[in-house]
Amino acid sequence: MFEDVIVKPILNALVLLYSIVPGGDFGVAIILFTILIRTLMYPLVRSQLHQSRTMHKLQPELAKIKARAAGDKQQEASQMMDLYKRYGISPFRSILILIIQLPIFIGLYQVIQVFTLHINQLAHYTYPFVQQIPSVKAIIDTPASFNNTMLGVIDLTKTTFGNHGVDYILLLLAFISAATQYILTKQTMPQSTVKKKFRDIVAEAAEGKSTNQTDMNAAMMSGMAKFMPAMMFLIMISLPGALALYYTVSNLVAVAQQHYLLSKDTEELEIIADENPIKASKKIPKSSPPRKTEEAHITRIKANDTRRKKEK
Repeated sequence: MFEDVIVKPILNALVLLYSIVPGGDFGVAIILFTILIRTLMYPLVRSQLHQSRTMHKLQPELAKIKARAAGDKQQEASQMMDLYKRYGISPFRSILILIIQLPIFIGLYQVIQVFTLHINQLAHYTYPFVQQIPSVKAIIDTPASFNNTMLGVIDLTKTTFGNHGVDYILLLLAFISAATQYILTKQTMPQSTVKKKFRDIVAEAAEGKSTNQTDMNAAMMSGMAKFMPAMMFLIMISLPGALALYYTVSNLVAVAQQHYLLSKDTEELEIIADENPIKASKKIPKSSPPRKTEEAHITRIKANDTRRKKEK
């Protein structure tokens, strides 16, 4: 089922892109495929950034809930869920992009295995209408004609370290993927005026001190910003270059998307947060003239008219 739903669509998409690239370049096909995937994911990225911004605005409200609950975890959790529901926040949404990308990443790995080890079985994985494309038909008839390089230089089926020695281009690609992962995390990292380390927060909690949720989030994100790039670097140097290329391009496009969204007008970025059921529009505008002054003025005029009638 995974092969039919994930592997075959990815393979056929890559083969189609490969067939339209002049000269047939597997690396360029992967770049185009990655940009296409990230473009389709743009609405999810936009929604996730809105939710992150809204969560940042809600930190004072979450602190008040924690104070009111006074240690009652059930009450605190219930009030937090009510607050999230009021602002349209879904905890599941924050990991939705990861859930979508993981099957694609695994499927792409299996596709690379097909191109590397089972290229002679390409007809089994391609759809009938794709097999009719001349360049695809040529690969099916002559598997050795498949160009598994990028720009004729980078062999995307190899790993950074192997029998061929160290591939410094792939090593550089792994480093770029780690660097872009760091930038990607830093872009959405919550800002805290007090920079506390995670171990300091844990130590304060052990002493019975109240923990600020904003400081906790900032400390955890700071730790992730350092851990994730290092982990991804180690993963990328152990996988075929095609996957390192996909991940690097995906991160570059994601960084560009987030920079664009975060630099847009504040009102548009905070559209979800502004849809609070308790709207500020119910307040009386400051520009409205005070009614009491007008009424007092009218009363004074009437009093003057009454005095004149008595004099007559």
